[in-house]
Amino acid sequence: MRLKYVLSEVMVGLWRNVTMTIAMIITMAVSLTMLGASGLMYLQVDAMKDAYYKDIEVSIFLDAGVTPEQVNQLQSDLEANPLVREAQHETKEQAYERFQKLFADSPDLVKAVQADKLPESFRVKLVNPEQYQQIFDTYKDREGIDDIIDQRRLLEQIFSILGAIQNMALASATVMAIAALLLVANTIQVAAYSKRREVAVMKLVGASNWFIQAPFVLEAVVAGLLGAIIGFGALVLGKIFLLDGSLRDLTDLLTPVEWSTVFLMFPFMAGVGGLVSAGTAWVTLRFYLRV
Repeated sequence: MRLKYVLSEVMVGLWRNVTMTIAMIITMAVSLTMLGASGLMYLQVDAMKDAYYKDIEVSIFLDAGVTPEQVNQLQSDLEANPLVREAQHETKEQAYERFQKLFADSPDLVKAVQADKLPESFRVKLVNPEQYQQIFDTYKDREGIDDIIDQRRLLEQIFSILGAIQNMALASATVMAIAALLLVANTIQVAAYSKRREVAVMKLVGASNWFIQAPFVLEAVVAGLLGAIIGFGALVLGKIFLLDGSLRDLTDLLTPVEWSTVFLMFPFMAGVGGLVSAGTAWVTLRFYLRV
């Protein structure tokens, strides 16, 4: 009987302040959508790092006048180096074939470059990409070597940009979350004020604090959960129409976002929306409603 009363009071309370309830749900949905998107981005950047770093290469470019003996010696040294997982020698002809594939969409550029203008190189994969500096220090002064380039440095620039976007999304979600919490607190205050006489009567007849506060707290929880459902729906639509739709051509750069990762965001968003709303409502009642 008590549970039925509490639930009925929750529905009445949500409908009584329907405009503020809708505003609270929408604000909560927007903040949770941005929070879920930033969470997806954090997970996706980590997945991209794992995918790219395991195949990362150190390019050792050779001088134009390098001798076959120097090339063979360098090949032997690289294969014997415990830091090196794989070392592949690339001739000028192979470098030109790679260049043609990379710039197949720019035929004029391909015609302007001749095979003998591209340097020989070694494509080196390390056991641990973090140990690039040791490889650089070992071979930088070796005769026949012109330059050593670590692809990881180029990728770190990309990941630093993605990290900045992560922080911006998280900051925006935080601002929206604060606005949502203020709306929750204001809505609970209005609801408590409109029922102040009922609360006073219930207190006089001996109703417990949790029984009086439960409908208000559950109102906030319901609004938070509805906001989480709407926010999760926005993530699903973003996955379908953006990641799997208009941005599909970027799959060579961006690793695909799996549905399992998207579904992982729902309990996270629902937990944050429900718990934070409940906590805000409880604290508001403690300060505003003296029960």
